[in-house]
Amino acid sequence: MREFDFDLVSIGSGPAGQRAAVQAAKLGKRAAVIEKRRSVGGVCIDTGTIPSKTLREAVVMYSGIAGKGERLPWARLDGRPTCADLFAGVDRVMAREIEVIEAQLQRNDVLVMFGQAAFVDPHTLEIQAGPAVRRITADKIVIAVGTDPAPAPGVEADGEVILTTDQIVRLSRMPRTLAVVGAGVIGIEYASIFAALGVSVTLVERRERPLEFLDREIVDELVHQLRNRNVTFRFGEAVEALAVTEEPRRALLLLESGKRIVADMVLFSAGRVAATSALNLGAAGLSTDARGRLVVDAQFRTAVPHIFAAGDVIGYPSLAATSSEQGRLASCAAFGVEAGPMASHFPIGIYAIPEISMVGAPEHELTTRKIPYEAGVARYREIARGQIVGDHSGMFKMLFHREDRRLLGIHCIGTGATELVHVGQAVLALGGGLDYFLGTVFNYPTLAECYKVAALDASNKLRF
Repeated sequence: MREFDFDLVSIGSGPAGQRAAVQAAKLGKRAAVIEKRRSVGGVCIDTGTIPSKTLREAVVMYSGIAGKGERLPWARLDGRPTCADLFAGVDRVMAREIEVIEAQLQRNDVLVMFGQAAFVDPHTLEIQAGPAVRRITADKIVIAVGTDPAPAPGVEADGEVILTTDQIVRLSRMPRTLAVVGAGVIGIEYASIFAALGVSVTLVERRERPLEFLDREIVDELVHQLRNRNVTFRFGEAVEALAVTEEPRRALLLLESGKRIVADMVLFSAGRVAATSALNLGAAGLSTDARGRLVVDAQFRTAVPHIFAAGDVIGYPSLAATSSEQGRLASCAAFGVEAGPMASHFPIGIYAIPEISMVGAPEHELTTRKIPYEAGVARYREIARGQIVGDHSGMFKMLFHREDRRLLGIHCIGTGATELVHVGQAVLALGGGLDYFLGTVFNYPTLAECYKVAALDASNKLRF
């Protein structure tokens, strides 16, 4: 039998790669991760989840949307914040998260190697870090390289006027006007964040509705709240050309309809592509789709049996939480450890202002599938905790099967939505339903009281 340097190597140290390597180590295997970025954590820590969500919290405090600025030691409430003010907290949180990940990898004896990895053959990787080149072999390999922003059309992103979603967390000045191209999750999040700071935001989206996978009533409420913050929506519009004017340097967007948009900056967030182009996948016998993504089976195994892939590189749902679980399951499958399938119900969180979260089916999906259901709704303005935190527009909805009263979905927009949804997630996974919520007492005053109020609302409707 061939002797390998490692039992498992993860290419990428984001949530999927990190978890795959740690799981292998806990199974007594020799594990390593390769990271091409400046530190461990991948896109999640460097330019994605952690910096964007930390920025959101700073904006919430500075903007007065939540009156708890004293909880953030770097937040001042005397005037419009500068980029230095906002990103001071980002740097602190990123540094701490990097320390946590490094400690976890060291504690589990996972070797970290920095550099760009590329396949030499199905079991051999070449790692280039500057002029230094190193070759290693591995019995099992997990590809978890994440994604890069899709390129802006016609003009290279310069990080000052034309920005990608990776660059916006490195802003040096605050724009007065911002155009956002793409109303996906990332575009919506940043549009809402900058609108909360008083920036005039125009959001351009090719589709007629944003976030089509969400409950439509929740999306309508989000659009309503963003319009109240002076966000201009251009639905059904696409960018035909993008340019930068001189003196002053500003972004000029020409839409296919003939409309022109001029803004201090433009954030191009119309999708991401898997970061696989430098991996020389052909040497391993692998190929990708048009967006660089890899196809895997239910165990996250690629077409080459000993090579797995997990995280954003395989596409939907492209969430840090699901990527971490995919990495763990891939590692278990690699060594024949039974770990069960990926959970069918996982929460989706959108960290816009206001935040949104859901688990289970939305109303339009149940309607299409002809599943009889009833909705129970609770509004934050009717909940004591909603009054206390000053959120009068939040909304919470549960969907129940009309015949057996099973819980089918939970949908929420407002303060704490991404935390609140987990109670419903547990009940959904365990096959519970309306009777559980009717017979349960929740702490008062809490936002969790929404479960009781929404359940009573649904119960009243189900009597007829």
